[in-house]
Amino acid sequence: MTNPATFAGLDPVTLSDTLRVAGSPGFDRWQDQVRRTGGCADPVHLSGWVIHKDKTTGETLHHYSTDHEPGGRLRVACGNRRASRCPSCAWTYAGDTYRLIRAGLAGDEDKEIPATVRNHPRVFATLTAPSFGPVHNRPDHGRCRCGTRHASDDSAFGTALDPETYDYAGSVLFNNHAGDLWQRFTNRLRREIAARAGLTQRALKECARLSYGKVAEFQKRGAVHFHAVIRIDGAEGPDSAAPSWASTELLSDAIRAAAHHSYTTVSVPASGDQSARTFRWGRQLDVRPVKAFGDGSDLTEQAVASYVAKYATKAAENTGTLDRRVGELAELDRHGVPDHARRLITACRDLNGLYPDRRLWAWAHMLGFRGHFSSKSRRYSTTLGALRQARADFRAAQEREALALEDREPDTVLVLADWQYAGHGHTPGESALAATIARDLQGNRETAREALAELHTEGEW
Repeated sequence: MTNPATFAGLDPVTLSDTLRVAGSPGFDRWQDQVRRTGGCADPVHLSGWVIHKDKTTGETLHHYSTDHEPGGRLRVACGNRRASRCPSCAWTYAGDTYRLIRAGLAGDEDKEIPATVRNHPRVFATLTAPSFGPVHNRPDHGRCRCGTRHASDDSAFGTALDPETYDYAGSVLFNNHAGDLWQRFTNRLRREIAARAGLTQRALKECARLSYGKVAEFQKRGAVHFHAVIRIDGAEGPDSAAPSWASTELLSDAIRAAAHHSYTTVSVPASGDQSARTFRWGRQLDVRPVKAFGDGSDLTEQAVASYVAKYATKAAENTGTLDRRVGELAELDRHGVPDHARRLITACRDLNGLYPDRRLWAWAHMLGFRGHFSSKSRRYSTTLGALRQARADFRAAQEREALALEDREPDTVLVLADWQYAGHGHTPGESALAATIARDLQGNRETAREALAELHTEGEW
């Protein structure tokens, strides 16, 4: 941690604080705490104590207090899913999402999802937003309408060609109602599947179940679209075989029909200077089968799970907006929010009074979107809560072993605790050092992942 490269490029204030932290008596313990959080960028500080006692004898088996910790505090991970706020905790969230999505594709014995789920019809579908006006883009061949070949990192990419005619109000209202549109789509999809199977809705429920896991992604233009793994199971869910009539082709055809059906719309009433609107999915619809193993062209289970996990840690930041709620428009100047995102946020403010029940200003930083970024149907696979609990149980078992309590039955040990919130975050120097710890941990993970991949390739796994 005292490598000079660690301090390269730091401003004088941060450098001074970094040296102070690195030279403090409790630095080793502080470093251990931050490493245990995974290098969390904004840890929660707790003060308090915990005592383990034998329920029968009253003997104190272990006593811990933060009195002897650096600053009298214990630091725990913030758990924020946004990569823009905490890359370390977002990495954990992405890992959980990856396992959740992949379990629904390949099975997971630990979570009671059988491997036979691979035999069920399943596709990866992308439903996009409609157009709200021409934007600067990167066509596969040729130039943008403005006559320029935009680079992928061009700040103009995704912004309106003509801001004065672009439908900013329509864009944020679509985002705001995207969750409702998804619900209508899934309802219609069940009807389309039943129609193709020659069944009634009631009969379909008795022999098949529709399952899905989805994630939202913001396009550069600020409109949200959904990526979803959609699967047909038997009536009992993933552990029951899909009906004989169910096929990937039938599912794909039903998705296309449901996405563009006249029923799959959301109506927004007129209000003030806004006329009534009817929203539907955009014309661009991608539906592709998911394969267990690819040939370079197919979408594999791993590729789909990785793709969904990647976007589960992002929000609207790639459009230039803020990753937290906007208090007032003046904040946009302080943070240098670009014009396109500023106009979308301003539209949220202007529409808030016209549609108060939609809480557009509260979700202005999300450009009106108020739904869950990552969600799934009840029987798709395991849950994020179950994955977190499994991790907590594993760490609790590690703690019992470290305290020499592993031979005692958990219900014979009484745990008393008193914890108080004592703040959050790092000083500038702590932030620099924590970022270094996070990079080291990430490097170790990547090395381990490469080693596992090599074992798979050599057939030694």
